[in-house]
Amino acid sequence: MVERSETSPVSLIQHTLIQTQRLLVRWARNPATVLETLLVPCLLLIMLDVVIGGQIQKFTGDDALYGSVPMVAVVGALSGAVASGVLLGRERDAGLLARFWVLPVHRASGLASRVIAEGCRIVVGTLAVVIVGFALGFRFHQGLPAALVFLLVPVIFGLAFATIVTAVAVFTAKAALVEVITILTSLMMFFSTGFVPLVAFPTWIQPVVRNQPMSVAVDAMRGLADEGPIARPLTLALLWSFGAIVLFAVPAAIGFRRASRQ
Repeated sequence: MVERSETSPVSLIQHTLIQTQRLLVRWARNPATVLETLLVPCLLLIMLDVVIGGQIQKFTGDDALYGSVPMVAVVGALSGAVASGVLLGRERDAGLLARFWVLPVHRASGLASRVIAEGCRIVVGTLAVVIVGFALGFRFHQGLPAALVFLLVPVIFGLAFATIVTAVAVFTAKAALVEVITILTSLMMFFSTGFVPLVAFPTWIQPVVRNQPMSVAVDAMRGLADEGPIARPLTLALLWSFGAIVLFAVPAAIGFRRASRQ
């Protein structure tokens, strides 16, 4: 039997897959993560369609689902990232990260596995929201390639937000993480073009609403599913996402390393 160094590329792949499986199993057994990923977004979508969907359709003449389905998919990606960040904080406090650090495990596999697991979680959550949306009348009208890009937008956006959450989680207490990020995601949702049309907002705040991260992601997904501009909002959504990754990836890696060595 050939023994490989813990720093070899093969070890990185093997250890990342093992830790990814561990995270997915742990999240699946955690009620909070399941609720934030699957149940809460689907219930939110149904509530929005029942309460304000008809009013928005009367106001604009368009089906409100083409704004609410993208918005809820993005909100689900962000909310699940918060729950995952709380679990990361618990693993840090329990000393689990430190135990992994002293084992013959590739150092990069910890963060790599979290990125892959987050991507899997977001895909599952987005598919659940789309399925509920289909039951309510949502459809893809731009073909299969556009539908695939539609599903990819929440993944990229969610991974960027997860990078921010990871950076915060390894430095901050769990209560502060939940409170601050929940307030942030709520403001982004209520002041987005997925919640109500842009023209429904006061004129002075429309530029902020139109260009904030969640709005551009929702507008891009609306165009990919039904109709509307795609190039501008998709470009802005990617810029917001990759900008967050560039700014917070290094602090997240440094914080994760520090938390693992405590």
